Amino acid sequence: MIPVLATLAAGWALTARAQGGIPDGVPSFVVDYAPVVYLYSEDKYWPSDISAQLINTEPKVNSEPVANAPNPLTLDNLAELNDFGGENVYLTSKIKPDANPPYLKGVLPNADGETQGAISCAIVTNDHGDGTVDAFYFYFYAFDFGGVYVGQNIGNHVGDWEHNMIRFVDGKPSAVWYSQHSNGQAFEYGTVTKLDGGDRPIVYSANGSHANYATSGTHAYGIPNVNLPSGLIEDHTDEGPFWDPTLSAYWYSYNRTSKAFTSNGSDESVNWLSFLGHWGDEKYPQDDPIQDCVFGIDALCKYTGGPTGPIDKQLDREEVCPDNGILCIVRKILVQRSD
Repeated sequence: MIPVLATLAAGWALTARAQGGIPDGVPSFVVDYAPVVYLYSEDKYWPSDISAQLINTEPKVNSEPVANAPNPLTLDNLAELNDFGGENVYLTSKIKPDANPPYLKGVLPNADGETQGAISCAIVTNDHGDGTVDAFYFYFYAFDFGGVYVGQNIGNHVGDWEHNMIRFVDGKPSAVWYSQHSNGQAFEYGTVTKLDGGDRPIVYSANGSHANYATSGTHAYGIPNVNLPSGLIEDHTDEGPFWDPTLSAYWYSYNRTSKAFTSNGSDESVNWLSFLGHWGDEKYPQDDPIQDCVFGIDALCKYTGGPTGPIDKQLDREEVCPDNGILCIVRKILVQRSD
């Protein structure tokens, strides 16, 4: 069984994959080719329990608590907030992030690559019905540390959703998408490096920002869809702690016709996946004591707004890349370059 509430799910979700089990309704190839992640060695913010974000936050709209919101807020009733402001709702940290409350740190994977005691991944499959199946591997972090540029820390936000998507054709992997900030990169499956020379693609999670890359090293990301080896704005990746997200995950299917989610292997609610709001604080105004914006420039503030969840990640995309108005390039080489 795959319950939605973490208090019920922990025992099953943290043991089934470790024991070699595959949830009912999940094609074996979704597990066999699932990505593995190397976290950055000096990152202070690790994968986090999805439900814990609700315990440590309260829903707000325009910085005001949502009156008559579900209480306690759980993964089983989260989407009810769609009736209280929907996409304008922000799950706002009860303790401001400048105080660095412990929950923001997340859970360091153990020696087996498991975020023990924390469900930190959601795996969603979308069967197009023509032999094409897209498998989304969503990774959750309680905090995104934006980085330090010209001596200034900018771009932090509570809540962080990143993902890979592998497109399968007739059960065979054809391409892999790596989310990075507002966009990302796609590669042919045969191009990316695999764990121990096997079938599972390696993902390198960037320091603080958790952007996903296919190579380790330095990545300049100032230009969308371009990953250069150096630049003014950089991410850094290496082979730090090993994380196998499938060992602590929820498993779902998405119906492209009905736009509905189904929990694989159980009839438990999947309410939380339909939440339209944000998984973190609203961007703090410039007059807030914890906010600091370089030269008063709004785009260069220390804190920005939290992200939306999996429902807003184009689960029924036509191409491997989401449609962000940028040409979708499925790369055939791994070296960093612009085309």
